[in-house]
Amino acid sequence: MPLDRFRVFRHQFLRLLAIQLQIPALFRGIIPPIQHFCPRERYTKASRRMSTTAEKLEQLRALKEEAASADPAKVAKRHDKGKYTARERIEKLLDPGSFRETDMFARHRCSDFGMEERRPYGDGVVTGSGTIDGRLVYVFSQNFMQFGGSLGEVFAEKICKVMDMALKNGAPFIGINDSGGARIQEGVVSLGGYAEIFYRNVMASGVIPQLSMIMGPCAGGAVYSPAMTDFTLMVKGTSHMFITGPEVIKSVTREEVTFEDLGGAMTHNSRSGVAHLLANDEDQAIAQIRQLFSFLPSNNLEDPPRAPSDDPKDRTDEDLNTIIPDNPNMPYDMRDVIGKIMDHGEFFEVQPYWAQNLVIGFARLHGHAVGVVGNQPAHLAGCLDVDASIKGARFVRFCDAFNIPLVTFVDVPGFLPGTAQEYNGIIRNGAKLLYAYCEANVPKLTVITRKAYGGAYDVMCSKHIRADFNVAWPTAEIAVMGAEGAVNIIFRKELGKSDDPEVRRKELVEEYRDKFASPYIAAERGYIDDVIEPSTTRPRLIEALEACANKREHRPAKKHGNIPL
Repeated sequence: MPLDRFRVFRHQFLRLLAIQLQIPALFRGIIPPIQHFCPRERYTKASRRMSTTAEKLEQLRALKEEAASADPAKVAKRHDKGKYTARERIEKLLDPGSFRETDMFARHRCSDFGMEERRPYGDGVVTGSGTIDGRLVYVFSQNFMQFGGSLGEVFAEKICKVMDMALKNGAPFIGINDSGGARIQEGVVSLGGYAEIFYRNVMASGVIPQLSMIMGPCAGGAVYSPAMTDFTLMVKGTSHMFITGPEVIKSVTREEVTFEDLGGAMTHNSRSGVAHLLANDEDQAIAQIRQLFSFLPSNNLEDPPRAPSDDPKDRTDEDLNTIIPDNPNMPYDMRDVIGKIMDHGEFFEVQPYWAQNLVIGFARLHGHAVGVVGNQPAHLAGCLDVDASIKGARFVRFCDAFNIPLVTFVDVPGFLPGTAQEYNGIIRNGAKLLYAYCEANVPKLTVITRKAYGGAYDVMCSKHIRADFNVAWPTAEIAVMGAEGAVNIIFRKELGKSDDPEVRRKELVEEYRDKFASPYIAAERGYIDDVIEPSTTRPRLIEALEACANKREHRPAKKHGNIPL
């Protein structure tokens, strides 16, 4: 007989003998419990008592109810702050009744600092899968009401499991963050858990869409996971992200800053560019994520979902013929141009508060999802600067990774001049946008509405970097630089000798614009495919998009390029 079985048999015999001989309970207690001999067995009083299937089912239901329950006082406190619970967030995000939880009964293994006395089911995070608009998605939602949502070993294992399942099954992954950071009681194990999540973020990048919702605090090392996902959403007043908090900053640098100014939703949406979407409350946040999700494929092997559209593909808009001011220095809003071309005038803008001289977002052309990039003449005249270049490059690369065609609207007078731009690396950062467009092999369609000057003309998806369809409006000006600047350089001596320099300058500017900046010069050389009436832009783009549906490009074999980071 094996040794373990012998010990169990001896243990049971001695206890039965003690009972039969009516030995007092005090002395029977010296016989160790069976767990001493079989540590892998998990015995409870309830499990020893139950003998019927009905009783076991009743226990299961009771345990599930316990795992899903929450302190009503804590729930009410969260609601008063405009916050939902972790489970409520998932229920509102996913299709009704579609959520299937994983690891509901998981509990931490820590036995230090009295933690063995507090082992709630779920261990501070709710994980599982469900559907959005009928499409599979994996999700986690951190539960601030358990250990402040802090990440420990089991907490991390739960997140890693659903991330692995999402990657294996080619489904998007959404993380709802509301955590106080690493669980101090578990020490370096917590740090290891973060690293395991970070590694999976990188492995999933470009394979499945990853979306982050910051619905509370997200501090320290925890911020790097959302930073590596594709899109990050924050909520006004309740979301905060930072590496080090205000107190640490004050002690090290003597700077005094509030939580909101340091890492609030508007700070990261308008100043740092860390966040991509801003919501006024959690309901709006959930609605925005569902809307964003509607433009994205489930993985990099699929095309983005096509939505039915009753907006006619041959629709024209006469307002576009007059939308460009006669004065080339007058601004207009590129969003108005985009809205008049896309299906039903709808445009889902991303990062609208950061680097506002470049507009990016998603829209549809005859039901096809497209990524839109456009210079914004209403802000900094549409110049490209450091932030706009970074903003555009990351968006272009995302669209390319997930088979989303790109539509680019060009009105760019060049790169923003100045020492601040040069010192902050406009050369390196401007090259990011150029690299991203050159690297992209999805269908690329470009419309030059007005200015396309200098190197910025090349960068903004020109024919030379392999755009598939390039057209210009009659108002387009394609040149090395603006006519005024060119005249001042080329005709400097002539203007100095002129009796009326201002009159002569105006004459030379018009002559230069007609001779060198006209779109027909570029059309002669095939740098643009056509000069079109603005009103016909929508049908022309739809035709080009459908013509590129089976586009194939062969690139040199390589592990990966070295984008100028």
